[in-house]
Amino acid sequence: MEFIRNRKIWYALSLIVILASLVSLFVQGLNFGIDFTGGTLFHLKFEKVDITSAELRTALEGFDLGKSSIQESDGSYIIKTVEMDQARQVEVLKGLEDTFGKYDLLRGEKVGPVIGKELRQAGILALIIASILQVIYITVRFEFKFAIAAILALLHDAIITVGFFSFLQYDVDTTFIAAILTIIGYSINDTIVIFDRIRENLKNRRKEDLADLVNKSIKQNLVRSINTSVAVLFILFALLIFGGETTKNFSVALLVGVVSGVYSSIFVASPLWYDLRAENKSKS
Repeated sequence: MEFIRNRKIWYALSLIVILASLVSLFVQGLNFGIDFTGGTLFHLKFEKVDITSAELRTALEGFDLGKSSIQESDGSYIIKTVEMDQARQVEVLKGLEDTFGKYDLLRGEKVGPVIGKELRQAGILALIIASILQVIYITVRFEFKFAIAAILALLHDAIITVGFFSFLQYDVDTTFIAAILTIIGYSINDTIVIFDRIRENLKNRRKEDLADLVNKSIKQNLVRSINTSVAVLFILFALLIFGGETTKNFSVALLVGVVSGVYSSIFVASPLWYDLRAENKSKS
């Protein structure tokens, strides 16, 4: 396969998906979860000791609260859900009591939007810092042009993942931020492996055309990239199926990010570096 000489095709495919993602973000925006918009928090300790998080979630689904965050803590449960007025809170708590028996309400409060704003700012700051550190690392290890190509590929993956969540209106919560950072780490690792092979082949290069050299480098790592990604996808599918509602958004984000990451490592990052090289102006 001609990865370099057909690079305009790969660029076009990426551009179509990125534009669709940006349109969705502009038209629909993101469906921010409780962590970002605020909501209601219950900290409950039931007298019945064998209650599971899955049973709690099933009970909450009867009140259209199935997407609530449920965290077990020393035999008690912290439930974060949408903001509710007093009457609605009483209704939900009464329903839980009818289903599971008596409980102690250790804490009941509203999580305000100020916390959501802080979390959003912290997430954006974490992404910016991660990107800057990646540029510094790749520049030191390789060269600045490699760093620019890698960061553009990372932006490609991040925009597509965020656009996917916008298009399907999945909840965006703190686990989504963690997933984006994980995607950045996974994608950059795969990209660096290919860049490393390009650098090694450049050292031994004689009269070989640069496009052929980059194409050869990608092919030499193609099987490894695909095998690694397939292995990760198997794990993520298992997590998506058996992990429950709590890990669903995290699993979906990683699935989209891993697929986008392996695509960008092969079809975006290396071709971009090739275009950034002054040498290709006369060898395109």
